[in-house]
Formats: sequence, C-alpha cells, structure tokens
Amino acid sequence: MGSFSIWHWLVVLLIVVLVFGTKKLKNIGTDLGGAVKGFKDGVRDGNTTADAAVPPSGQVTGAQPPQADKTTIDVEARNKS
Repeated sequence: MGSFSIWHWLVVLLIVVLVFGTKKLKNIGTDLGGAVKGFKDGVRDGNTTADAAVPPSGQVTGAQPPQADKTTIDVEARNKS
C-alpha cells in the first residue's frame, strides 16, 4: 500500500489527459520549458560582471533617457493638501 505500481500511474496519466487534453498539456510543457530556459539564461547572465553596469533593456532606472520621446508627457504627481 506504500508504493504505487505502474498501473496506478498510467490511470492517473489517463485521467490528467482526459481532463486537460493533449493540446493544453503541450502548451503547458512548452511554457514550462521556456520558463526554465529563461531562468537558466538569467542565472548565467547574472554571473558575468562585465555586463553588470548595463541594465537589461526595458528595465526602469533612475537615469533619464538621452532623448525624450516627443509623444511622452513628463508629469509629477502631487499630494492634495
């Protein structure tokens, strides 16, 4: 009773496939694989010190961009008193 046989696991797999469907399981596997690959790339890139001074593209920093986009409006929020 402590361990499951191969037949138990096959029945569980069959139920999962019937509930989610093969297409959804394929999408989940693809998404999970992409997330693992992205995590590994991020860890590998985080270990290099040469690129430490340059933030990744799209990351928000305190520095202003060299030229502001003409369609962007720069505003400052103020508290009501």
